[in-house]
Amino acid sequence: MFLGYNTNGFAHHRLGDALDVLAELGYGGVALTPDVNHLDPHALDLSARTAEFGAGLARHGLRCAIETGARFVLDPRRKHQPTLISPTDELRERRHWFLWLCVRLAEELGAGCVSFWSGAPDDRAAPSELMTRLVEQCKRLAEEAGRRGVRLAFEPEPGMFIDTMDKFAELHGRVNHPAFGLTVDVGHLVCNGELPVSKFLADWKHVLWNIHIEDMRPGVHDHIMFGEGAVDFADVFAGLRAAGYREGVYVELSRHSYDAVSTARKARAFLTPYLGERGT
Repeated sequence: MFLGYNTNGFAHHRLGDALDVLAELGYGGVALTPDVNHLDPHALDLSARTAEFGAGLARHGLRCAIETGARFVLDPRRKHQPTLISPTDELRERRHWFLWLCVRLAEELGAGCVSFWSGAPDDRAAPSELMTRLVEQCKRLAEEAGRRGVRLAFEPEPGMFIDTMDKFAELHGRVNHPAFGLTVDVGHLVCNGELPVSKFLADWKHVLWNIHIEDMRPGVHDHIMFGEGAVDFADVFAGLRAAGYREGVYVELSRHSYDAVSTARKARAFLTPYLGERGT
């Protein structure tokens, strides 16, 4: 496994500069969040920018994953909307287009996975209807990703329709596709009281393709600096090793972009004793 950093924590940096800084700090990977300032999916020169980003990864020897949590990339007025469970075909298609584009980016960059989530409902549809919408969209996306050799890593997230591991288990069983796996955000498990984290890492090791890491407090969905919350990092890393996890452990501190370089430096210093200087 290796330590990486999400570009949503460098929102005020040029993407190339963020790569330079993270490489200098000793990170082994980058979780790219395509956003209005970082490989904007609506940019006319997206192909050229993607090639430039790929060259930067190669120059620094960095691995990558693709993240899809940009807040206002599809709707400038509503955070994280539309989603795969939005009430109309047109709205769901807008989210699908963005995720499909991220699959193409992953293929071009050789990324380990595309990580995504359900989103929160914005109508009063019954949970059964929301699940039907989501399963249909995930199956469709998994078919497209599978054809391109790209893995999808679904993330349960507090406040969204699929927010717990139990709900993910139902979704995973219904999608039932080899390209459809899991992102575990360790802070989310602590927020939800799904403990110990190592148990869920072991239970899902067969489809565990992506890890997000930060500190967090029980019952509060707030990504906070390491050492300020309740995450048992010894348990987390022991669980990852026991699960045979070999992919990226990506720091996700988007609200710390105002102090990105110092935050990334402190995060690596905190996590290195758990991870080992060169990873495992």
